[in-house]
Amino acid sequence: MPKTITPLPRGHYWAAPHAPFPLDGPNGHDEVFPGAHCSSDGKWVTFYKEEEEVWACNALYAAAHFDFASVSDACSPPAG
Repeated sequence: MPKTITPLPRGHYWAAPHAPFPLDGPNGHDEVFPGAHCSSDGKWVTFYKEEEEVWACNALYAAAHFDFASVSDACSPPAG
């Protein structure tokens, strides 16, 4: 039975990309490797390093290609 993937829910996370696949090419995972903070609104995920946006993708793609650990709002990048 195929695995069902759901979009990353709203929240703040620490993200780490899955192992790269040789045919992936430049897809933004390099900017996030080895890990980055991110924020999801349930539809779009924005990744940050040192409080600077480094990459963004839709929440379904993020859920399929990254591992996430929830972090508190105190650890999230500034809004705006």
